[in-house]
Amino acid sequence: MTEQRQEETCFVRSDCGSLAGMKRFSHEAMATTFQILIVHEDDHYALQAATAAFNEVDRLEGDLSRYVENSDISRINNLAADEPLLLGLDTFECLKISARVHAETAGAFDVTIGSLFKCWRGESGMPRTPSVEELELARRHTGMHLLELDEMELTVKLLASPVQVDLGGVGKGYAVDRMGELLREWSIETALISGGYSSVLALEAPPETKGWPLTLSYPADRSRILARPHLRAGALGGSGVQKGQHIIDPRTAEPAEGKLAAWSGAPDAASADALSTAFMVMTADQIEKYCELHPDTRAMVIVQGADRQKDKILRFGLWKDSS
Repeated sequence: MTEQRQEETCFVRSDCGSLAGMKRFSHEAMATTFQILIVHEDDHYALQAATAAFNEVDRLEGDLSRYVENSDISRINNLAADEPLLLGLDTFECLKISARVHAETAGAFDVTIGSLFKCWRGESGMPRTPSVEELELARRHTGMHLLELDEMELTVKLLASPVQVDLGGVGKGYAVDRMGELLREWSIETALISGGYSSVLALEAPPETKGWPLTLSYPADRSRILARPHLRAGALGGSGVQKGQHIIDPRTAEPAEGKLAAWSGAPDAASADALSTAFMVMTADQIEKYCELHPDTRAMVIVQGADRQKDKILRFGLWKDSS
């Protein structure tokens, strides 16, 4: 699991330029570009709805980003052990989703990985090999079991301190879901929402279509098309790594090798976001078992070969029999 997405390599591209009546809006937030495609007869109303959705993203960034000094996540990362901290509802929901996916993937997804990541990536961001003592200390401060969530009080308590939480593997997806909810409140039903190239949510499909046309491309060669799904009432997430970047498996605290990219399909963007991250460190058997247990999920991963021609494309769930 990586601390931050490498969005330029996990490509989920929209191919919706020719749809009649479509309006396109974009906004910079969370270190990426959020985009909304809306099919609606009133241009001004569509703009107002999109602006409201983008304002929601800005608000969420203030709560969920570890880079914002007084955000909920920054306060968790500076929290002493055994001191309850009152959270905003959105932060609490993100942690609940994270805990659920952590349990479903047997620990392959873990938002407390910040200490481990710092061990393997120095202050400069360059790869390094930590000492046994450094790694052991980081392991003692990593794990969802160290977060005690109280749903009645909307509080979190740390069982050890410090714990470094990073919602980079779920926050954009959660924001995309909230944008979708807000558009529905504006009675916008036909829309496609994306957070960078890593999180995409479709509401209803445009009239007379199978769904919103998307393209999933090979990271190192975007002309090489892996899939062309038509998305409706569901989400896709993508994760990938640049050459040489460590993927840290939170279950072993060691770098995991072998995958270039992973995509997941799920009913909501937060789950798809988190699962694509988890699938980067899970084995093929583990991903297949997950999809069997969750029939509304699909997965595709690129397993790295000795050279690009020997890379393997593995598909699971609803993608298993597709080309």
